[in-house]
Amino acid sequence: MEGVTENMGVSDNCKGLILAMCSSAFIGSSFILKKKGLKLAAARGTRAGVGGYTYLLEPLWWAGMVTMIVGEVANFVAYIYAPAVLVTPLGALSIIVSAVLSHFLLKERLPKMGVLGCVSCIVGSVIIVIHAPQEHTPNSVQEIWDLATQPAFLSYTVATVSVVLALILHFEPRYGQTNMLIYLGICSLIGSLTVVSIKAIGIAIKLTLDGISQVAYPQTWFFITVATICVITQLNYLNKALDTFNTAIVSPVYYVMFTTLTIIASAIMFKDWSGQDVSSIASEICGFITVVSGTIILHMTREREESNTQGSLTWFIGEDMMKGVEDEHLILIHDSDHLNR
Repeated sequence: MEGVTENMGVSDNCKGLILAMCSSAFIGSSFILKKKGLKLAAARGTRAGVGGYTYLLEPLWWAGMVTMIVGEVANFVAYIYAPAVLVTPLGALSIIVSAVLSHFLLKERLPKMGVLGCVSCIVGSVIIVIHAPQEHTPNSVQEIWDLATQPAFLSYTVATVSVVLALILHFEPRYGQTNMLIYLGICSLIGSLTVVSIKAIGIAIKLTLDGISQVAYPQTWFFITVATICVITQLNYLNKALDTFNTAIVSPVYYVMFTTLTIIASAIMFKDWSGQDVSSIASEICGFITVVSGTIILHMTREREESNTQGSLTWFIGEDMMKGVEDEHLILIHDSDHLNR
């Protein structure tokens, strides 16, 4: 019996591994499909980056949405078969998929320093996830509600909502088009709350399928409402980020911010930090420093790329102006000769 159980465990881990890798491939591809859809929509109407919603009529954008949903579903199911320590780090593969596809399909070049930044972000995120505390899995929606209404997590929720409102109302209109951390900060902060709601919904569905209905509990519908609002908000600002900035840079930074904030939110809610030893905490700090370093490198790469682009644009404009002056000078000479005749 022990041998059979062990074999079943290995089989489940293999299923989880395959699902997680497929999830990363789908999610990474969805960034490219949505970006191409946003470009096509921008050619026919108002860009998403400045508040347009023409992309809702673009089939390619919807193909990206379906691809992302399939990837998220695969990722959700992967957690059923394999532990989080195996599934979560594989989410970094979506960054590689997105960067490679954007290089070949969108012609968005990522310099060598940008590659180094991506690698640093991935390594740091993997270190954080591997050494993150193991969270307790609740057995009912009511138990999740009790955890969500703790003073510590309520404080985190209030702080998160306050920061998001400040970003949306004050910073986004002023700096949204020049600083991608505004859009991605909104997505990541809201995403940390989305994970809690999705987890509650998943437990409710699982318990209901097992014969213990959770439909009558108002907490179930509350979590569904919160998850719906959070997902819509995330998609809106993620579309703006993709439409405004380089996909190869948006993907890793979003992954890093979302993963970090999700780990923090889960740790506060489930109180798992108390069981960690000094070595694990030190490893998480090192991982966080690596993530910050990678993010700084990505920003430096983006700023250098933008400055080079602006320099080239200025040069071309100057050249065209010079050509215009030369042409005008030739016309004046030609007219002068004609008058003299």
